[in-house]
Amino acid sequence: MQVISHARRLSRALKSPIILNSDRFISSDFRFLEAPLTSLQCRNHHTFSSKTPCFSDIGVLHRDDSKQSFAKGTMADVFDDVKGMFCFRSKYCTESSPTEAVKELYDKMLESVVGQRTMPPNAWLWSLLENCKNNDDIKLLFDILQNLRRFRLSNLRIHADFNCNLCREVAKTCARVGALDYGKKALWKHNVYGLTPSIGSAHHLLLYAKAHNDAKLMVEIMKLLKRNDLPLQSGTADIIFSICYNTDNWELMSKYSKKFVKAGVKLRKTSFDVWMEFAAKTGDTEALWKIEKLRSESMKQHSLVTGFSCAKGFLLEHKPEDAAAVIQVLNQTLSDAKKPGIMAELQKLVSDWPLEVIKRQKEEDRKALAASLKSDIPAMVSGLLNMGLDVNVNVEDLTREEGILY
Repeated sequence: MQVISHARRLSRALKSPIILNSDRFISSDFRFLEAPLTSLQCRNHHTFSSKTPCFSDIGVLHRDDSKQSFAKGTMADVFDDVKGMFCFRSKYCTESSPTEAVKELYDKMLESVVGQRTMPPNAWLWSLLENCKNNDDIKLLFDILQNLRRFRLSNLRIHADFNCNLCREVAKTCARVGALDYGKKALWKHNVYGLTPSIGSAHHLLLYAKAHNDAKLMVEIMKLLKRNDLPLQSGTADIIFSICYNTDNWELMSKYSKKFVKAGVKLRKTSFDVWMEFAAKTGDTEALWKIEKLRSESMKQHSLVTGFSCAKGFLLEHKPEDAAAVIQVLNQTLSDAKKPGIMAELQKLVSDWPLEVIKRQKEEDRKALAASLKSDIPAMVSGLLNMGLDVNVNVEDLTREEGILY
């Protein structure tokens, strides 16, 4: 009887506003707990209503009687039930299999928000990010971000989103784990996680696409950048051009290069290197000279790659003397440290490039191009020798049996 009496007193004492009566957390009429955000409410990431309740994704709160062990008289049992109610998506608590370190940090942060009604230390969130190992860890990460955002709005009346540094780390973590669907959520300017997207966040996902030669993911991310008004940068072009080159997709390269130029992005030397080398490899001389014009407007001197790309363009136009002149200029302008690269590039021009460019031409044009390169490349090499360059390349590669020029 004493146990039952004690349990009744404890039950009355535990009718805390945390569970049912706190208008700080729960809507009084329970009809809905968070209304969808309109585009006007979401503008500039700052216009969330301070009256927005804390919960979403649930309609009515249910209590599992099997978990209410009031007769035992332990506060831990009651808190376990409350924590279960605050787990907005039950699968995070029961169906997923996160790593132990992440689950412990998640539980501590949830207890801080729910049980103590205080913001957890920032160090806990950064530690959770560092410890994420799999997709289930990322699920918990995004769930706690959503909880923290609601708590900031409802209890602290903080309407601003988290700073962009956090968003970059979230995107970086998603890329590291391979949770790309969650990573793409970090690029939406109107999101329920309080994240402030930036182009830096997108770069982490694009670098993942580059590492995996995933042009499809690159296209998806570029669409998200446009929809969410994230500005293109020079670093973006470097990554995009590399992916297009590595996946051998000249069509995508042409498409996105136009977007960067139209947006007024100042391209780096590395971007021009990749762009012009790709144009020379495809044999698109019209595009090559347009790119060279853009490059010359921002850079006075050629790099090793852009110089040889122009030389290849002249060879495609049957101008071996001009090709030799470009290489001669490189020999005069490049630093002593880079001059040894001239012979390496020249050998690749002789042995590798002709096969690459010829196989990309139409069937009916290949024979004529092969014949012209077979005569023009040796003429270019002779021109270099006449200019005094110590050229030592094997022009016999042009007629090797396995080659297209044979």
